[in-house]
Amino acid sequence: MIDVLEGGFFTTVQDRGRSGYRHVGVPPGGVMDVWAYRLANALVGNAGDEAVLEATMVGPTLRFHVETVIAVCGGDFPCMLNGRPLPLWKPAIVRPGDVLKIGVCRAGWRAYIAVTGGIAVPPVMGSRSTYVPARLGGLSGRPLQPGDVLPVGSGRRNDAVGRLRWGLAQAASRYIAGKRKTVRAIPGPEYGEFTPESRRQFFAACYEVTARSDRIGYRLAGPALALEREREMVSEAVVFGTVQVPSSGQPIVLMADSQTTGGYPRIAQVAAADLPVLAQARPGDHIQFALIAREEAVRLYSEQQRWLGRWIAAIRCQWRREQ
Repeated sequence: MIDVLEGGFFTTVQDRGRSGYRHVGVPPGGVMDVWAYRLANALVGNAGDEAVLEATMVGPTLRFHVETVIAVCGGDFPCMLNGRPLPLWKPAIVRPGDVLKIGVCRAGWRAYIAVTGGIAVPPVMGSRSTYVPARLGGLSGRPLQPGDVLPVGSGRRNDAVGRLRWGLAQAASRYIAGKRKTVRAIPGPEYGEFTPESRRQFFAACYEVTARSDRIGYRLAGPALALEREREMVSEAVVFGTVQVPSSGQPIVLMADSQTTGGYPRIAQVAAADLPVLAQARPGDHIQFALIAREEAVRLYSEQQRWLGRWIAAIRCQWRREQ
């Protein structure tokens, strides 16, 4: 078991999300940064889809009552285990009574805290992910609070994890560091209905991530976009990464907890390979959209999955070697 001493700013239980319920209005949800999530699970010896804690801006403080392995991946958060610095992107053994404190994020925006066996809250509709708008999953469908107790699943513990080295932090910094982030996108279904100037501006200008951004959507500020002819739209399907433009002309990028349909024109769709980049953007960061073809988006995603698969295979090989 794990005691929650401090919940952090917005810490929730998340996994890969729930599938098969979009037709009844329930979004998949799940982790925002699947890259950090999968690597964190691999580092602690999990199969891949176990639930973790996703922390935003300020992490939680946790007291462990089990001997296990943990890993913290994602943004550049200061982590202290019993008052001593804990490296990110590396596994570490914790013992009963140990206290993990995760502070204020210095770069990026989200951290993923994995534990061997996963966070074993009861699954709801096939997932342990927290969907706060409907108070679904996780711990009563809400962020962590002081006094909460988290159950931990069973899993193997590796006494040699302190000797394992992978250099993941350097690779991670490439998509987390920097206040200006390039995000590749393909034209959306209504892209051709925007004025030529709006289409040019969308891919030429930088848009600032505003404070009115969360797991549902990132509201951006920049040059206003306009349709050539205003019209009433029937609600259409939207997904993680869909860029909608409401009447204000300021784009909204839909995120993991977004609705399943929307009535605003869709100017673009962020390439799946760059969703982790977007997930680590914080208010005040600037997004530069780069136009790519659909075929290029597929190639980039396939390439990213190959690299991720190689990292995970290397980690699992180390785990087996050290058993």
